[in-house]
Amino acid sequence: MRAIDLTHATWRKSSYSNSDGGACVEVADDIPSVVPVRDSKAPARGALVFRAEAWAAFVDGVKR
Repeated sequence: MRAIDLTHATWRKSSYSNSDGGACVEVADDIPSVVPVRDSKAPARGALVFRAEAWAAFVDGVKR
């Protein structure tokens, strides 16, 4: 997979995250064909990058 520049990514936390940050992940869903995911408490550690189809299948499975 090619390197992805996440410098200008727009990160969002789960709506289930509590007001003090909690133990949460952030996703950037403004990048075509991939979904980067990172730890909201340690964003400098980088992100895991998933193909959009794989992320959609994961989210669908969690919802079910």
